[in-house]
Amino acid sequence: SRYAVTTVQSSVWNQLPITKEAAFEVDLPSSAFISNFTIEREIEKFRVAVSVPPGARMFFSLSYEELLPRRLGRYELSLGLRPGQPVQNLTLDVSITERTSISFIKVLPLKTSRLLSNTAQGQMSHQLGGCARVRYSPTLQQQNGVSSKGLNVDFIVHYDVDLRDLMGEVQVYDGYFVHYFAPRGLPVVPKDVIFVIDVSGSMIGTKIKQTKQAMGTILADLREGDHFNIITFSDKVHTWKKGRTVRATRQNVRDAKDFVKRIIAEGWTNINAALLSAAQLVNPQSTSDRLSSRRVPLVIFLTDGEATIGVTAGDAILSNAKKALGSASLFGLAFGDDADYLLLKRLALDNRGVARMVYEDADAALQLKGFYDEVASPLLSDVQLTYLDDQAFDITRSLFPNYFQGSELVVAGKVKPGVKDLKVSMSATDLKKRVNLENDVLILNAEGNESADSLKCSGGSEGISSFVHRLWAYFTIKELLLAKLNATDPATQRLLADKATNLSLKYNFVTPVTSLVVIQPDEDEAARSPTTAKPATSLENNLSPNNHPDGDTHNHPVKATVPSIETHTIDGDPHFVVQLPKLHQNLCFTVDGSADDVLRLLEDPERGIIVDGHLMGAPSKHGAEDRARTYFDRLTVSSATGGSGDIMITLSLDAVVVEGEGRDILPISQQGSVTRQGVTVTVDNHRSCWIELGRDVRFLVLFHQYKHPSYLQMAHLGFYITNGRGLSASTQGLLGQFQHADISVTAVTDHQDGAAHKAATLARGILRWGSEHTAVTLQDKSLKDSVRKRHTGRCWVVPKGEVERLLGHPYESYVVDHV
Repeated sequence: SRYAVTTVQSSVWNQLPITKEAAFEVDLPSSAFISNFTIEREIEKFRVAVSVPPGARMFFSLSYEELLPRRLGRYELSLGLRPGQPVQNLTLDVSITERTSISFIKVLPLKTSRLLSNTAQGQMSHQLGGCARVRYSPTLQQQNGVSSKGLNVDFIVHYDVDLRDLMGEVQVYDGYFVHYFAPRGLPVVPKDVIFVIDVSGSMIGTKIKQTKQAMGTILADLREGDHFNIITFSDKVHTWKKGRTVRATRQNVRDAKDFVKRIIAEGWTNINAALLSAAQLVNPQSTSDRLSSRRVPLVIFLTDGEATIGVTAGDAILSNAKKALGSASLFGLAFGDDADYLLLKRLALDNRGVARMVYEDADAALQLKGFYDEVASPLLSDVQLTYLDDQAFDITRSLFPNYFQGSELVVAGKVKPGVKDLKVSMSATDLKKRVNLENDVLILNAEGNESADSLKCSGGSEGISSFVHRLWAYFTIKELLLAKLNATDPATQRLLADKATNLSLKYNFVTPVTSLVVIQPDEDEAARSPTTAKPATSLENNLSPNNHPDGDTHNHPVKATVPSIETHTIDGDPHFVVQLPKLHQNLCFTVDGSADDVLRLLEDPERGIIVDGHLMGAPSKHGAEDRARTYFDRLTVSSATGGSGDIMITLSLDAVVVEGEGRDILPISQQGSVTRQGVTVTVDNHRSCWIELGRDVRFLVLFHQYKHPSYLQMAHLGFYITNGRGLSASTQGLLGQFQHADISVTAVTDHQDGAAHKAATLARGILRWGSEHTAVTLQDKSLKDSVRKRHTGRCWVVPKGEVERLLGHPYESYVVDHV
C-alpha cells in the first residue's frame, strides 16, 4: 500500500589469522524515513564498519521504510544492488500488497548506469488482484555477465493501482488515517508556461548544451492549447516574444527551437530581474484572455549559480518575486552543486511550486525533461480536501496549489475513536465545469481491512498500522521544517525547530534537527529499542565519526544520538567555522590570507601533532578587485608517534601521501586506507580523507572540486577537526587554540529599528573570552563543513576588525616557512 519496507542483509566470515575491518554500505532512496546520510543524486549512503576477530563471523542487517511517491502514473521501488563482488547466494524478493487491484506492474532491465541498462531482469511469479511478487536470484555466472566485479546496478519495479473513486483511497489504522488522492480521467488544462534559463558564464560548455537538448524535446511536447515564452538571463535579460505568451503552434515551436539553438552563455547572474520579467508575462496588464481560457500559469526557472549582479540579497529577491508572480506557480531547478538551492526552495515555497536539484551528469538533459513531464499536464488548481463532521484532526497539509496528471496528493491525520467511514469534501478551481460530480461530499469507506485478494498476499498488512501514524509524523516534521525555512522571526524559527525535534525524537527519525551515530551498546542498551533519536548539538553539524566496535560477533543496533564532538573547520577564503563545546553554536570569522603563505593551523607540543596549510591565490570577485582571495591547495599533518619514526601525511588535490616506515600514495580518485604506527588514513573516492591520530583525535579533509567551474571557482581542500578531545590543553595554532578555549556568547536585546538591521542578521550578542569581549551577530552562512553538500548554517560572526584581538596574535605570527 505504497508502504515499502526493505531489509538488506550481509555476512562476513574472517578466515584470516588477524583481525580485519568489515564494512557494510547500503544505498538508500532519498525518501527513506532514515535520512541525512551522505547524499549523492537521489540516494543516501548508509555505512558502518566493524573489526572482525580471526575466525569470527559478522552479520549485518538494516531495515528501512519509505513512502513510494506516484509520478508519471506509476509508483517506483528502486533497490541498489552493489555488493562489490560476485555473491554465492544473492536473492531479492519483492512482495506488493494493495487494497485495490494492481493495474500494471513492470520490472525494468537492470540499470548499470543512469543511461545504460542490461537485459537481465527479475521474474514476476504471480499477480492476483492486489498482490504481486517479484523474485531475482542471479547465479554467479549471471552476475559475472553483468560485471566481473559483481553487480553494481539499480533494480527497479514500476506499478500502479486501480482507483475508481474520484476522491481516492483512505486507510485508517489505530486512530490515524492516510488519504491517497489521485483522480484518473480528468481532462488536461491548458497552461501558460514561461521557461526562464540562466545563460551566465558558468553555464558555458556541457551545461548549456544539455539545457538546449532538453528544451528542444520539451518544446516539441507542448500542446496546441498551451501558451509559452522563453526568457534567457545573465547580467541582462532577454525575452523571446516581448510582452506576451504565444500559442504553441507548429510554427511558433519551430521558431522557439531556433531561438534556443542560438543561445550563447556569458556574463553574470541577475536572478531578480529574470523573475520580474517572467512575472510580467504571466501577469500582464490585461489578463482577460488568460482568464477566459483558464490557463494555468507556470514558471520553470533554471539556474546554476547565485545572484551576482543587480539585487543579490536573498530576502529582497523573495519579496520582489512574491509580489510580482501572483497566482503563478514557480518551479526552481538548481543545476549543479553551485546553484543557490536554498533560495530556489524558498522561492518555490513562497510561490506555489517545488524546487529540484539537477545533477551534473551525462543524463542532465533527461533529468530536465523528466521534471518537465511531471508538471506538463495540470488537471486541477487550488485543490482543498476537507474532512467533515469533525471526524479528523491534526491534519497535515490539505490545500494544494496544483494537481498534475500522474501524480498523487497525500494527506494524513488523526481520527476520533470508532471512525471507519470518512466524509471528504473537495473543492478546486472550476472543478464542476470539467468534472461531472453529483455532489460535493463523497463518503469513503476507510476501514483498515484488506480486500479478499489482499488477504491472500504473503505478508498481508503487517507493519501498515505502524506506518500510517509514522507517515503522519513524517509529513508533520517536513511541514514544520518548511515553515521554519520560510520564517524570518528567530523566536518563530526556534519554536518550529523545537516542535520538529520533539516529534523526531518521539518517532526516532533522523532529520536535519537530529543526528545519527553508530555505536556499540553495552549489554543493558542492547536489550532496549535498537533505534533512539537525540537532538542534534546544532542544526548545522550532524557529522559524527564512525565508531569501530571491538569485534565481538553480536549484532550491533543502530542508535540515533548526539554526536559529542567539537567540529572546527577551515575552508574557502580562508574563513573559519568553529563549533565550541560549551557554546553549541558556530563561531565564524574571516582572515584574509596571502598566496603562497603557509599557515600553522594546529600545533600540540605534548602529542607532537602539527597541521600546516599552503594557500594558493584565486581571482577576485567582481567589484572587489582590491581584496585577495585564497584557498588551501596543500596540507601536511605530522605526528610524533613515539615509535620508530614520525608519520607525515601530505594532502593535495591529486593524492594523499603517507610517509613513515615506508611511503604509500593514495590517489583521491579511489578508495583506500593505510595504517602506520596507530595512525589511520582513509580516502573515499574524490570526496574525503579521514585521519585518525590515536585516541580522540580525528581530522577530516574534503576535496572540493567542480566539474564545470566558473572563473571564481577553484578546486581546493577543506580542513576539519571532527574530534579534538584528545588534544592537550597546550594546543595552539589558528584553529588549535580553540580546542579548550573558554568562550561564551550572551544574546542582547536590540532596541534599534528593525529596518536598520542588515538583512542577514538574525540576532545580536556579546562574545566573551577571558577578559576580552566584542559584539557579534548571528547570521545564516553557506557552509561546506561536512561530507554533506553545501548548506545554510547559523554562525555568530566576529567583526573583521576584531578578529586579530580574538586570535590574540597578528596574522603573520601564524605564517611558517614550510609545508
